[in-house]
Amino acid sequence: MQPAPISLLTVCGLEELEGHGSRGVTDVLSILDPGWPEPPFASYGEHRRTVLRFHDIVEEVPGQIAPQPEHVAEILALGSRMVDEASDAERHLLIHCHMGISRSTAAMLMFLAQSYPDETDDELTARLVAIRPQAWPNARMIGFADDALRRGGGLSAAVTRVHANLMAARPNLATVMRDLGRAREVDAALALAA
Repeated sequence: MQPAPISLLTVCGLEELEGHGSRGVTDVLSILDPGWPEPPFASYGEHRRTVLRFHDIVEEVPGQIAPQPEHVAEILALGSRMVDEASDAERHLLIHCHMGISRSTAAMLMFLAQSYPDETDDELTARLVAIRPQAWPNARMIGFADDALRRGGGLSAAVTRVHANLMAARPNLATVMRDLGRAREVDAALALAA
């Protein structure tokens, strides 16, 4: 198995960004709500940054921008560039969204799937959870990525297992996620657990 093109991988939320400024981040993927102000990156030094703007939703909602296949295509294009540019130089990828739980973890899972194409979907989600234990990847984004990466629904099924495991550890999470409009993800995870 070849090593990932990036030696350090970080997922975080907006409130955690400042704490990573001195960690040698070389590449940043920012996923922000439309209209959200730019977070500060002055302490990061020289780095490459890609910014995507869409809401953290799994269903179409009037007045909001749901993740679309073209957003996922941009994330995958970034991952492809990183895989193509792999070198011996130490690189550190940081992916953030608002909370560092949903959009950013979905994007990191896509990157892991590109970096380790021979690993199973469950191995990839295990890598993700090791990076960000509270990961709740956005199922809509993962569905588009599953198709684009031709994984036959495997990533989506593995993400549903991640959701189920997290709800088993934190039962109140089902109510929280439903209140956030994520009932589809909760129902899929509960059906798996039944």
